[in-house]
Amino acid sequence: MEIRYFENREELYAAASKHFEQAVANGARTFGLATGGTMEPLYENLRNSDVDFSAATSFNLDEYAGIPKQSEHSYYTYMHEQLFNAKPFAQSFVPVGDVDDLAAAAREYEALLQANERDIQLLGVGENGHIAFNEPGTAFDSETHVIALTPSTREANARFFSSLDEVPTHAVTMGIASILQAKEIVLIACGENKRPAMEALVDGTVTVDVPVSVLNNHPNVVIYTDLKLPVAVK
Repeated sequence: MEIRYFENREELYAAASKHFEQAVANGARTFGLATGGTMEPLYENLRNSDVDFSAATSFNLDEYAGIPKQSEHSYYTYMHEQLFNAKPFAQSFVPVGDVDDLAAAAREYEALLQANERDIQLLGVGENGHIAFNEPGTAFDSETHVIALTPSTREANARFFSSLDEVPTHAVTMGIASILQAKEIVLIACGENKRPAMEALVDGTVTVDVPVSVLNNHPNVVIYTDLKLPVAVK
């Protein structure tokens, strides 16, 4: 596990975007992508860079249940506005959240992941330590599945909606085992509200109570953060 600390977020996101640009230059062609406020400066940098994803394939981590992909609140819309419209991929996949049989849709998405090993998986982390929408207690061997969102996750995401009542209660998410299949994981964590989860990660204790701690089991993790953290346990 490598921690890259930056006091300045502009420098942090510049370095993170260079990480992806260099990966493409070195032949990476399959990317796992994330959403949320943490990723917006990264995607802005990539939109304004010379990087070319036209030969690459992307797989998003998750999607809200019950929201049509054309909705302004869907992660499908988010990804097109934040990245795809400016930097299209050869193929881009986002979990489907607006079908009657969400479990079947999750299985179909997992089959796509199994057939396409990701060169890099981009991650953020929730205040409660969730990665993707894998909330505390999610089994480490989980594959793509439907999950109930915790109150704290819904409250954290309420800023993107008109009210908390509009925030979906469930989502379709890559499982923890699905995430760990990537060759490399790049985690971005900014802000003091992420400190408890990040300190739990670098503590080295792996527990389902803090899903991000499972990254200790992955051989190739790079962290971009503005938090001064203890030296990671390898």
